[in-house]
Amino acid sequence: MSGFEGSYLGANDRISPQAVMECKICWTPYDPAEGDDTRQIDPGTPFAALPEDWKCPNCDAPKEQFLVNDDPGSGALAEAAMIGARTQALVTDFTEVWHGKMRDLPMVNALLHVQAVGFQLHEGRPLGVLISPWFMNLVMLPAEGEDWSALVPGAKEVIGFASGEYEFIHNVRETVGGYKACSLFSPMGEFRTQAQAVDVARAVMVALFQDEHRAGTDRAADIRAAREAEMAALEAPDEALPEAPTRRQVISAGLAGEG
Repeated sequence: MSGFEGSYLGANDRISPQAVMECKICWTPYDPAEGDDTRQIDPGTPFAALPEDWKCPNCDAPKEQFLVNDDPGSGALAEAAMIGARTQALVTDFTEVWHGKMRDLPMVNALLHVQAVGFQLHEGRPLGVLISPWFMNLVMLPAEGEDWSALVPGAKEVIGFASGEYEFIHNVRETVGGYKACSLFSPMGEFRTQAQAVDVARAVMVALFQDEHRAGTDRAADIRAAREAEMAALEAPDEALPEAPTRRQVISAGLAGEG
């Protein structure tokens, strides 16, 4: 975004913290790197964070009369908007599934809701964790302009990251289109709160790109046995429920690549 693309008009979501603004009355700039000595505004203060009564130090024009001169962070804003729109479609779709088909099934954890966590671009494709009351999956969406509508549901694909190789399952939904999912947890009975599930999902997105966790992801047989033991404990009538998985557990065991 550059070249006086319109008045600010209080639209904080259209400018990044790096945006350099310019008064359209007297052309006085506001550079967040410099701040504003006349109002004791510290360097590093984004234009959107200026006090509501801040005015142009030269002509007293209000903030709303400023234009975008240059915004080095506009690319990040556009990227965030694209990821937000794509993940919102994913959340909306699976929320409808939750309310329409899954809510009354015994395997679901009614303490949880559908949420997209930690989505970011990886090699141009949105990648993050989708939490639902019945699963937690690592999900990859196609890049802009990439068509995954021809994916065969149920087909498997191994995708490598710094921490290891993971098995993704292909799927296609009418609303979302094609996507690839790697199962992390299912069912979700181990989680007591949404916050616990989100905490683990965030830990996954950090550990995924750390090569020191590669050894842990290669222990598929050990992890499968541990998971079966956990499920047996959940089904035992007189035994206490296991604790929700910790960051360390999900890093060493949850990223096993078991589809």
